[in-house]
Amino acid sequence: MTTQRTLAIIKPDAVERNIIGKICTMLESNNLNIVAAKMKHLTHGEAAGFYQVHASRPFYNDLVSYMISSPVMILVLEGENAVEVYRNVMGATDPKNAAPNTIRAEFALGIEKNSVHGSDSVDNALMEIGYFFAQTEIIQK
Repeated sequence: MTTQRTLAIIKPDAVERNIIGKICTMLESNNLNIVAAKMKHLTHGEAAGFYQVHASRPFYNDLVSYMISSPVMILVLEGENAVEVYRNVMGATDPKNAAPNTIRAEFALGIEKNSVHGSDSVDNALMEIGYFFAQTEIIQK
């Protein structure tokens, strides 16, 4: 087992519905420690840059517009195999396919408004964390 960090974003739909605490409870219940957190209203440039990997996809512009529509809560999670654990806690991107008791099964409004984002690999987690957080903003345990 390896202690890892991963990035989590609680998306606008979940922030607007005031379920940040419920999502954080699910994270902590799965041995994911929150070691950094900030609420932020992303600019167009920040959202476009963060999701640049999807720039050629048809949903890119809608995704960027959605991510700047309201504040988000950005978290750094730490735990044993945090990337994989968090991906499992999130559930499938399409909430219709998400396993029961996952964040998306419980809270997502649809495939586009699926309540959370999570890094898909250890390498991407490091890059995504660095996009939003300086090392001095992350608690060192």
